[in-house]
Amino acid sequence: MNEPIDLLIKGWYVVTMNATRDIIRDGAVAVRGSQIVDVGKAADLEARYDAARTVGGDRFVVTPGLVNTHIHITGEPLTRGYVPDDTPFEENVFMWLCPLYSVHSAKEERLSGQLAAVEMLKSGTTSFLEAGTIRFLDEVIDGLDEVGIRGRVGRWVWDLPPEPSVYKQDTDQAIAFLQHQLEQHRGTSNDRVSAWSILVGHTTASDPLWKAGRELATEHGTGMSFHMSPAKLDPEGFVAEFGQRPMVHLAELGVLDDDVCITHCVQVDDQELAVMAETGVSVAHCPTTALKVSYGVTQVGKMPEMVMAGMNVGIGTDGNNASNYSDLMRATYLVAGLFKDARQDPQMFPAEKAYEMATLGGAKALRLDDQIGSLEPGKKADVVLHDTDRPEWRPLLNVMNQLVWSADGRGVHTVVCDGQIVVEDGTMTTIDEEALYAAAQQAGEAITARSGLPDKAKYPVY
Repeated sequence: MNEPIDLLIKGWYVVTMNATRDIIRDGAVAVRGSQIVDVGKAADLEARYDAARTVGGDRFVVTPGLVNTHIHITGEPLTRGYVPDDTPFEENVFMWLCPLYSVHSAKEERLSGQLAAVEMLKSGTTSFLEAGTIRFLDEVIDGLDEVGIRGRVGRWVWDLPPEPSVYKQDTDQAIAFLQHQLEQHRGTSNDRVSAWSILVGHTTASDPLWKAGRELATEHGTGMSFHMSPAKLDPEGFVAEFGQRPMVHLAELGVLDDDVCITHCVQVDDQELAVMAETGVSVAHCPTTALKVSYGVTQVGKMPEMVMAGMNVGIGTDGNNASNYSDLMRATYLVAGLFKDARQDPQMFPAEKAYEMATLGGAKALRLDDQIGSLEPGKKADVVLHDTDRPEWRPLLNVMNQLVWSADGRGVHTVVCDGQIVVEDGTMTTIDEEALYAAAQQAGEAITARSGLPDKAKYPVY
């Protein structure tokens, strides 16, 4: 008698991302509950298991769910594109983003998180690391649980900036916020959504807050994440304050370890890179933001050197006013291309390496590499089916080239997260999309009006 399973996922090709990077033609993935129990030829699995349901077929490419290592799910999804695309870093952050973030209500942050989660799932991302919920973490987690995505989240924590006043925090308050979220939402490795020790980073944290964030991550067994050095402002600020560049100072404080994921890391020097490699930190590379906000990543970025030094580098999409999309496939395409041109070397970040960064690299950054990032027995059933009956997918002659250079999230047909089908035939199964989009439009218009910031669209609308 065949073994019962809940779901059999069949594909023309199954991209496993296992240790030998096997791609199985006419393959399948067997799922029981939230776990993968077998991966192999479809004919073999059909002979071995009785599936309650079978999905996919010979027109689909089956892959692991992608892992987004840096995304703002609040503050920006409901203000997408309102910030002009010609603002330098300081103006972008302090004159636009912070004021827009500050006027969100709890209901709007919950809606924002859901909108971001839906965009990620529908474009093939099943797990993410949040940049920091602005204020209302409980409501955001509730909304994410309803949508069905996997995430590591945390409240917006800093203690130095004096404004906007709505989220001004002193050091004790900031530490208390971290303590609370880790106690309330630490969860277990089996929980889809749980809290991390997340600081804003940059030059917004005092040394006592940096140390507390580190200690709390260690105490609660979570990871730690923050922004650092996208632009020159951070290294210049650290040198002025401490006589040291950021990574050197944080290493001396004991902050850096292999459970830390640092976002951007464009403006780092060779000494900092050596410190990062020695401490084992992961980096969340956000290529679209680097281009749009003119960080100089192709001129000074050391992402190839990071990889060559053995560092783990994942990929992030960042915020909807910095890259404006949450489709990690688009960001993976940029990762594969930027340094080919910057170094005039076509061997920089081949498609296979870029895709590893979007799957296995992200899984490691989230400290979930034993559970996600590849299609292997014992891992979580986070699976994406790409429909190849689309012009960008045909002819299909090299699967990895097609995934990175030709396809994007528009071709995602079905998504399974934690064994649950959350997207089917391009439509969410867990939430009313029509109502979500209508509410998002209404909220976005209300938020931008309340912010008092001008509409800087350059073309007249009448």
